[in-house]
Amino acid sequence: MSTAIGQEAEAKAAEWLEGRGYQILDKNWRTKWCEIDLIAKKDTQIFFVEVKYRRQAGSGTGISYITPKKLRQMAFAAEIWLNQYDSQEDYELSAIELSGIPPKVSAFLPELT
Repeated sequence: MSTAIGQEAEAKAAEWLEGRGYQILDKNWRTKWCEIDLIAKKDTQIFFVEVKYRRQAGSGTGISYITPKKLRQMAFAAEIWLNQYDSQEDYELSAIELSGIPPKVSAFLPELT
């Protein structure tokens, strides 16, 4: 996937979440150990969102590529972010899937665990 289409997919995902009442707290948050595509908040809950894009849904859903290893990496990243911002709020590991050109949201799972 090209960087441009990846950035477009992440921007569309953020826009989609904002349209449903989520506040985007961070985009492409990175440390030397981990990264999170989107960090959003709705009410008192924080969502650490993995953005998955597939040009065509026929090659399998993007969400199906989130492995137990990826979930562990996401949880590790979430803990670092929460500690960095001294946050005690509840959180969920989430995923949003986009497909097509231009990218459109095809699925959102607010709770992966």
